[in-house]
Amino acid sequence: TIKGVSSLQLRMRRNRVIFVWLLMSLASTTPLACIDSVANLIDAVNNGNISTIVSICEGTFELTETLKPKANMTIKGVSSTKTILTSVSSWQPGTDTLPDGEIYKDTIISDAYLIYAGSKNDYISIHDLTLTGPNLHGGIFVSSNNFFEVYNVVFDNFLWTGFRSFVMKRAKVHDNVFVDAGERQGPVTPGALFLTYSEDCEFFNNHIYTTDGDLILYGFKGRQGKRCRFHHNTVEVNFSFEYPLENDENIEIDHNMFTGIISIPKYAGGSVRENGYSFHIHHNLLQRSYALEWSRNQAEVDHNLFQFTLYDDDGNLFTDNGEVPSPGWTIFHNNYVKNPGRGIYWAKDTAIYSNITFRNNHIVANPTVTPRTEGLFGFPPDNDFSTIKIVDNIIEIENQERPLMRNTASYSAIIENNKLIGISDTENYQNPTTGNPQGGIDDLCFTCGKNSEYTVKGFDSYHQPEDCICPPCSNEDNEEEIMDMPDSEADETKDIETSSLSGSSDDVDSNNSVCLLTGFLYVVVALYV
Repeated sequence: TIKGVSSLQLRMRRNRVIFVWLLMSLASTTPLACIDSVANLIDAVNNGNISTIVSICEGTFELTETLKPKANMTIKGVSSTKTILTSVSSWQPGTDTLPDGEIYKDTIISDAYLIYAGSKNDYISIHDLTLTGPNLHGGIFVSSNNFFEVYNVVFDNFLWTGFRSFVMKRAKVHDNVFVDAGERQGPVTPGALFLTYSEDCEFFNNHIYTTDGDLILYGFKGRQGKRCRFHHNTVEVNFSFEYPLENDENIEIDHNMFTGIISIPKYAGGSVRENGYSFHIHHNLLQRSYALEWSRNQAEVDHNLFQFTLYDDDGNLFTDNGEVPSPGWTIFHNNYVKNPGRGIYWAKDTAIYSNITFRNNHIVANPTVTPRTEGLFGFPPDNDFSTIKIVDNIIEIENQERPLMRNTASYSAIIENNKLIGISDTENYQNPTTGNPQGGIDDLCFTCGKNSEYTVKGFDSYHQPEDCICPPCSNEDNEEEIMDMPDSEADETKDIETSSLSGSSDDVDSNNSVCLLTGFLYVVVALYV
């Protein structure tokens, strides 16, 4: 017995505690019965308790208002092909507030989205649904929220964007499909995902595409990110990735298949940190000759396959339209480049960039449809060429000749130990040998895209997984932020509900853990306080 409490009283108190604990556990871990009406769905979400699992039946549900889940709530359907959430035709928020203010939260209308996850409602999970609303601004809006997760969701046909966020930390967006998930509003083009102020987030195994070839779309569009990773996505829109204007930190873009541009320009290249990087772009399959919009300081681009057709010859791999100098650095190494269009690097005369290195790359250029004959590198004449290095590369021009440089001043760059074939201006620089390895030091071999649906081997790519020993892909400076990659290799046509859910935990098991801990604390308090 406890002092002052008889054994009978103690047993009664213990039994009451156990009874309450069991009730709490059942209430927190037992999902609601399958919901089959719009009214019940809105009530279950908007008036429900925290930690509720809202399970939606098969069918199409025409919502009359925005769903606003509580903390630790799960909203799940049967599958993305069987449970569809849309809006009634009378729900017309209009386009007067579009485009939104991007970095101003009060310009984003939360009631113009099917689902709104607001502040202080962390640990929300949404999965196995289709969200569609051609009259609405978007599918999901997440604001001032932590640990949000969405997976196995199809975002189909919205006015502005599929997924909108404003201040989001430690979220996971994966195994989703975005199709026609946004349209140009006035002068501004949105993204299938429009992300403002994201930290420690992960985006993987998503497929982004459009059914309208004339529709201008962005894939991932952001305004400032820190320690975020975008990997194993297949993005087939005009601008695959756009993060301009802000001082981004430690953004990793890897193992993706992009048919569009990576656009990350920043005034003067952005802030310069004591350590880390702004962007690390590696192990991607990139298929647009106008590939990278610069400038950025402290950026690394390596182990990518830039694979361009002979008809796509209107772009430079790097393009810098900056108006002021950038201190750098950029390191471009161990990449394979097939059929560069206009060239590898071009910057307007005002876009002076220091500390850029091109090393150990293998470049093969065949005659393009135009054909292109200009030099591969076009630096501004006022550059400090002592900070520009072109070393240890293999550059092969097939069935024609092209110069290495586009202007006389560029011959002052450090040009060493390159194997040059079909280059017409070799008399203008020495290119001394050093004995260092030339071309890619590592064999280029990796899988990429959604569920690793593409394989890259050297200059070739295949739209199916093949045996390939991949090099390590983690970065020591970002090691804690890099999460386990999915290892499934599902066929593209496989229903999204059967996709790999690497990193996802079972909803009920997760809630059980919370309940057990809560119950234990109740026992301790009841017995000893």
